[in-house]
Amino acid sequence: MLLLGNGHLVTRKKEKGFIKNGAVLIDGKVIKEVADTKSLKEKYPDVEFIDAQNGLIMPGFINMHNHIYSTFARGLSINGYNPKNFLDILEGQWFKLDSEMTNETTYHSGRIAYLESLKNGVTTMFDHQASYGEIEGSLDQLSNATTEMGVRTCLCYEVSDRHGKQAANQAIEENLRFINKVQNQTSDMQQAMMGMYAQFTLSDETMEKAVGKTPEGVGFHIHVAEGIADVHDALRKYHKPIINRLFDLGILGRQSLLGHCIYINPQEMQLIKDTDTMVVTNPQSNMGNAVGCPPTLRMMDEFGIVCGLGTDGFTTDITESYKFANLIYKHTLVDPGAGGTEVPEMLFANNPKMANRYFNTKLGVIEKGAAADVIIADYQAPTPITADNVNGHILMAVNGNNITDTIINGEVRMRNKEVLNVDEDEIYAKAGEEAKKLWSRINN
Repeated sequence: MLLLGNGHLVTRKKEKGFIKNGAVLIDGKVIKEVADTKSLKEKYPDVEFIDAQNGLIMPGFINMHNHIYSTFARGLSINGYNPKNFLDILEGQWFKLDSEMTNETTYHSGRIAYLESLKNGVTTMFDHQASYGEIEGSLDQLSNATTEMGVRTCLCYEVSDRHGKQAANQAIEENLRFINKVQNQTSDMQQAMMGMYAQFTLSDETMEKAVGKTPEGVGFHIHVAEGIADVHDALRKYHKPIINRLFDLGILGRQSLLGHCIYINPQEMQLIKDTDTMVVTNPQSNMGNAVGCPPTLRMMDEFGIVCGLGTDGFTTDITESYKFANLIYKHTLVDPGAGGTEVPEMLFANNPKMANRYFNTKLGVIEKGAAADVIIADYQAPTPITADNVNGHILMAVNGNNITDTIINGEVRMRNKEVLNVDEDEIYAKAGEEAKKLWSRINN
């Protein structure tokens, strides 16, 4: 057993959501007991104790949408790349990058992404893979990387016709192979979805094939209306809005996850709500791509849609997206109160709720029987911390750099900022070598 205490314990429960000098007892893969530090230390005097030193003890963060393959885009310069709009960004950078990704590249990008997730307190990640340089076996490479680092993950491969029908069929089969693989596992550490890129890169034939082959209970992870060109494509080719097309093809549903949803109308929002489909927003990426601000607050407040938060490959630190989400709605709506309740709900309530549509162990809360996914942040507050203002403290002053300890599935993966049982120098060195090869392939 393991006892974490002497900190401000943020349980995320509706009752007793905050314990001033709290402690959490971990037994195996789950949480056994939650109380004040003094009582638990007296009850379990011989248990190994991790001292939070008056910092924050919290459930691990969940990233509901990432692109691990973007890891090696940091610092990348592509010859002739001078984008004027979102389609230029896709075609000039991301489609070029993923077309040169091999399984070796995928593996090393995965090691970095999962390592940095650990260091940023992200204990669960939903990823959307693309590596059209080598499709078959690519999800296994990410699976191997996350097994090495110990991060809970849900994987998929983005199906697209942009590299031709044969590649699209291979992408469908890669999803199906990995879905079948994880369904035979019992650890609850890895899950799978059927991935799809935006509908403007997908024919009815390809989507129908993917839907027809996807097992019952498995949903779709797909980009939706990230740019206005996606909307125009659906109207011009299919004479219907994007969400209507997805509804007609059987893609919406409780297990499906729609990324972005920037340009959707109220009728589409109602369809999302009626099908209990999930939506994940990615504010940093949206701002970086200059594609606009999604109507997330309206989706949540008016339609009751479950909306979560992701990073979309922009970073592995979900607290950065939390801060940007707080700003983007205020700035766009010219309303200083915008997002005040919705943004914390997205990260701290909805992300766990969404993730638990795939993972069986209860996530995002510190209570008896929940997953032993717990983090400690070194944060010494200059002002009082209470149940009512802890989210404000995190918003204003806590990020991934504050995380000192990360425990996932009951195993200590990082202690005092040292990631255990891995050679960080070797991981970064190998990644640097692989990145150089990738950059050379892209520019040659």
